[in-house]
Amino acid sequence: MYKVNIISKSGYTFTIGGDGFEFNIEAKEEGASPSDIFLASLGSCVGVYVRKYLNGAKVQSDKFSVEVESDLSKDRPISFREIKISIRLDGVEINEQRKKSLLRFIKNCPIHNTLNLAPAISCEIL
Repeated sequence: MYKVNIISKSGYTFTIGGDGFEFNIEAKEEGASPSDIFLASLGSCVGVYVRKYLNGAKVQSDKFSVEVESDLSKDRPISFREIKISIRLDGVEINEQRKKSLLRFIKNCPIHNTLNLAPAISCEIL
């Protein structure tokens, strides 16, 4: 089971902690906002699957990058309506068939799947 704790510090600053990690989110100041972390979560998950694919295909790649971009809607409910993911395989050349295969493979990332399946979210006040 995954579990994170979010503790309000001051203003719009929150400390995020889980099993062996801790970082801050700042919704109004400098630093990563919740929206930045959301997009980073998707991009990081895709990155893990790119790495798995390249390793499985025995394709040498010391580095690659994943860029995720989106705008929040101006209409309610405010949300990301479209998210664009760009993968740059620095110095790696793969043919069109492998590119299609890679794109199919990265869609197995749990964060991508979760967004596509729109899970039920429940909230309670303790």
